[in-house]
Amino acid sequence: MNQAILNDRHAVVTGGGSGIGAASAAALLQAGARVTLMGRDAARLEAQRAALGGGENVACVSVDITDEDAVNAAFARAAETLGVVDILVNNAGQAQAAPFAQTDLALWKRMLDVNLTGAFLCTRAVLPAMLARKAGRIVNVASTAGQVGYPYVAAYCASKHGVIGMTRALALEVATQGVTVNAVCPGYTETELLQASLEQITRKTSRTEAEARSILVRHNPQQRFVTPEEVANAVLWLCGPGSSAITGQSVSVSGGEIT
Repeated sequence: MNQAILNDRHAVVTGGGSGIGAASAAALLQAGARVTLMGRDAARLEAQRAALGGGENVACVSVDITDEDAVNAAFARAAETLGVVDILVNNAGQAQAAPFAQTDLALWKRMLDVNLTGAFLCTRAVLPAMLARKAGRIVNVASTAGQVGYPYVAAYCASKHGVIGMTRALALEVATQGVTVNAVCPGYTETELLQASLEQITRKTSRTEAEARSILVRHNPQQRFVTPEEVANAVLWLCGPGSSAITGQSVSVSGGEIT
């Protein structure tokens, strides 16, 4: 892609301090966008800002995306700092495993609050201005868990299925108004969430980390984990001018796991 395809665009990336969010922010910045990193950990955001070279085109805003007032304040601050938001990447998320019978209400609510309600609140914060300008890109980072079911992560699967449902519904609502809404659905990706999953397996079983990795990598027909940069490439494509006819889609980035 042309490195300047997103010149004069302001992109907000939630969960931008690490993993897929950090890789997406780097790709958007390289393509010419101004980027605001959002997340709960201010120190991590600042570290990522420094890793991106700092400068006036990268800003950080600390926010709990499950808090409506905090979200509205964060996006107002982002707009004041780097201009109106043209691109939103809803990447912030959590994953936690438990057998269904041991999934308590607190775990269930936490998965829905962070993975689904957080994306809803952030989208609602940017949508009015996008509609007023008749231009905007919203990319929701879902998961293959939003396309199929996996055992022991019912709450996570439900939240990611919800993200895809919201993506499809909103895309239809705004299809004639210059705003596209899509989801990318990574398979198992080399991130902190993957490491947490591996640790859960080793803690609850007698398997080593290598054995746990072998179990998870079997889901990918390419027999490897996805990289954050590969997911970021899909995000970047959906934000670019050449993807204006793509909306309401859930793009699997999973080595062929979902066909």
